[in-house]
Amino acid sequence: MPYQPILATLGYVFSPDGGAVLMVHRIARPDDPHYGKFNGLGGKLERDEDIVSGMRREIREEAGIDCTVLSLCGTVSWPGFGKQGEDWFGFIFRITGWQGEPRPTSPEGPLVWVPREQVMSLQLWDGDRYFLPAVLDDHARPFHGVMPYENGRPLGWSVSTL
Repeated sequence: MPYQPILATLGYVFSPDGGAVLMVHRIARPDDPHYGKFNGLGGKLERDEDIVSGMRREIREEAGIDCTVLSLCGTVSWPGFGKQGEDWFGFIFRITGWQGEPRPTSPEGPLVWVPREQVMSLQLWDGDRYFLPAVLDDHARPFHGVMPYENGRPLGWSVSTL
């Protein structure tokens, strides 16, 4: 069976001094599978956009800011991640340059600046704990991982770096 994942972006916006990360606290909709968790910003790629344009669009829609400096930290294949077991493939970005003033809230919940050293102590997706250290590390090499999911939980993590 061919692998036909939903393509998505996930971006972590850093404060100008690099000491904090803009996160969404997903508490707006109790039916949200991310409910209660903190997450980066992003979403599904639209059919007429490239991955960088998709990341910029998602950040603009969710935070009201325009990305000027983005770097691709890595990719993650999430077989079985979706509500109905759909496969997802995410492009993970670090955003270190942006213009505008972030909104206080998004449709998913409040946007909060979290000190970089506290990000890993938040209520996160279990799987985010595998790749977030590389996003938070200014000197990490690009990563490309596979994280199979079942019933909303990761089953494992394999990763290659360049």
